[in-house]
Amino acid sequence: MYNTKAYSAVSETSPLASTTIERREPTEHDVQLSILFCGVCHSDLHSVRNEWSSFTSTVYPIVPGHEIVGRVTKVGSAVTKYQPGDIAAVGCLVDSDGTCPQCKAGFEQFCLNQTLTYNSPDKHLGGVTKGGYSDSIVVDERFVLRVPTNLDLAGVAPLLCAGITTYSPMRHWGVTKGKKVGVVGLGGLGHMGVKFARAFGAQVVVFTTSPDKKEDALRLGADEVVVSRNADEMQKHAGSFDFILDTVSAKHDINAYLNLLRRDGNITLVGAPEKPLDVSAFSLIMGRRSLSGSNIGGIPETQEMLDFCGEHNITADVEVIPIQKVNEAYERLLKSDVKYRFCIDMASLKSE
Repeated sequence: MYNTKAYSAVSETSPLASTTIERREPTEHDVQLSILFCGVCHSDLHSVRNEWSSFTSTVYPIVPGHEIVGRVTKVGSAVTKYQPGDIAAVGCLVDSDGTCPQCKAGFEQFCLNQTLTYNSPDKHLGGVTKGGYSDSIVVDERFVLRVPTNLDLAGVAPLLCAGITTYSPMRHWGVTKGKKVGVVGLGGLGHMGVKFARAFGAQVVVFTTSPDKKEDALRLGADEVVVSRNADEMQKHAGSFDFILDTVSAKHDINAYLNLLRRDGNITLVGAPEKPLDVSAFSLIMGRRSLSGSNIGGIPETQEMLDFCGEHNITADVEVIPIQKVNEAYERLLKSDVKYRFCIDMASLKSE
């Protein structure tokens, strides 16, 4: 084992603060990364403050961070895909059983025995896994990803969660040229949804409650912006969408969007409202429409997404911060005061 610097929270009410954690020495199949950038995901905030306790309780101290880009510093003897000096990435998963039908199909995100990058049982060291708000990390080669060399690394980090979360359902539901796609909400997830839909060649319409977001939505690649509180604007699009990506995590009227789908259209939830959404059966029945959900992606699809981003020069819009401002960033995140993701420059940790 070796020690490395990190930021952790010791309780649901305490701020993140500098600490030292233990990492395992790389085994024969492991890759050690010196972390360069780590994105700040809303999931980090939920986990640090134990706001998902009904789903999974946080084990303290917690080191969050699952949008990791770094430089390979050491590899195990059996590692074949990476060598020291390579730029690589780690997302939300660092292990799975590898033997279940989900894993064999490349859907590790649905494995019942998956290991999350942080706050999952750590089979190597005991306790729980610790994430990317740290100097370095050691991960099984199977869960390390190649990073296209032409992309800005700070903008790559959020692709490991926000990117794959929006890319995966679009690929699954066949978003291509000629399709009409809606994106509900223009935040960390929504802005990536717009970029991907545009790159896939779709007609892109953004739905927002904020008229002042119109200019930015158009800059990101939207063809049109609809203020969802305007009934006339909504009605104009009734029955016309092939696919709608719903990124909103607050309670909202899902039926208003279901009614915008054409026959056999789909709306996929990637936001996670705390309270259940009320769905009218008739919104689904009248048009054979479907409502589904999606959760990140497997390792093969995440690599596909990164390669697609390299080909189309897609990265997240980020505000880069030193780790010393992460608590301030959490407070701003609660106010949606960021365009569109925070990303920590982990070089700042070295000054601690």
